[in-house]
Amino acid sequence: MPKRGLGRGLEAILGAAAEDDELLREIDVDDIQPNPNQPRMGFAEDKLAELSASIREHGVVQPILVRPSGDRFELIAGERRWRAARMAGLATVPAVVRSVGDREALEIALVENLQREDLTAIEEAKAFRAMVEAMELTQEQIAEKVGLSRPAVANSLRLLSLPTQIQDLVESGAMSASHARTLVGLDHGVQSELVRRIMGGHLTVRDVEELARTLQSGSGGAARPRRLPVDRDPDVVALERRLQEALGTDVRLQPKARGGGELVIKYFSDEDLERVAEALLGEGWVGRS
Repeated sequence: MPKRGLGRGLEAILGAAAEDDELLREIDVDDIQPNPNQPRMGFAEDKLAELSASIREHGVVQPILVRPSGDRFELIAGERRWRAARMAGLATVPAVVRSVGDREALEIALVENLQREDLTAIEEAKAFRAMVEAMELTQEQIAEKVGLSRPAVANSLRLLSLPTQIQDLVESGAMSASHARTLVGLDHGVQSELVRRIMGGHLTVRDVEELARTLQSGSGGAARPRRLPVDRDPDVVALERRLQEALGTDVRLQPKARGGGELVIKYFSDEDLERVAEALLGEGWVGRS
């Protein structure tokens, strides 16, 4: 997930707190407990080791954010820095102490992680779902806070409709999120067969889509997926990828040798069509009659 600019809410909270010297304290690392709503489910040891080495040399440059919790403190933002500081052997860390409620603490934690960490696709989707369920935010509101388009948020959330086994493959990096999204909405039997073929070969996303249509229609798995030409124009491929990210769905550019061509935008339900239309025409578009 690419890094994005800070959302206005997080920037206001962290920025204002960091400028207030009365809120900045050195806190014993053992007096700090992790945030139970931390959206990141794992921390890469090699990256922590790199940060720990930097902290040993330069210290913790940016304070973490905590809130009082009994006679201790609960992390709101900065768990990776806190873990690296402990690894570096620091006894204390600089922290901004702020008394905030559960909802505000959750929002800060989610937005901080979504914007400052490279979450996996599944962790990102679960963070979005937490913002929908726990904070009752709309997809538009989430998109504004984290600096993404609404279709991108919706496209991320679609991954959570997949069986746990497929989500685990995406989580581990064994399957790409793009491949996994082609499996959304398919029969479980078709999903299982496609997972087997994806894991056993080098199928492109388009190959999987075409194979899915063959299997889903009941024509069996004998048909071989059409292979893409290996010499596709890299500019076309790059534009196709940007359109896919902007619209949150599969987009195909099919230029013709003599000029012109076709732009194919896929949708998977009436709701998905509404979402794509909104991405193209804006929120004020007039729906179908």
